[in-house]
Amino acid sequence: ALHFAEKAGLDGRAVVEVISQGAAGSWQMANRYETMLDDQFEHGFAVDWMRKDLGICLDAANETGASLPVTALVDQFYKEVQKLGGGRWDTSSLVKRLRALD
Repeated sequence: ALHFAEKAGLDGRAVVEVISQGAAGSWQMANRYETMLDDQFEHGFAVDWMRKDLGICLDAANETGASLPVTALVDQFYKEVQKLGGGRWDTSSLVKRLRALD
């Protein structure tokens, strides 16, 4: 949502104020939107740790025969963040991946 707002020339803080009141509200949005807009990610739960946890989850899914395609996709997105140098960035840094695609 924040990346879309940036690309559309909208005020990210105003967008969050509107969408956070409905189903789009989340902990990440409420607690990280300002740092995401300010391109600050040197805090919080690191991407390296998230990928470790996602790896455990995906390994367990393989063992049980569960299909987790979205989880695998998110893991790949975080891998791309690591390639950008963001292994120690907060997980909200996924927006950096989108920005890098532009």
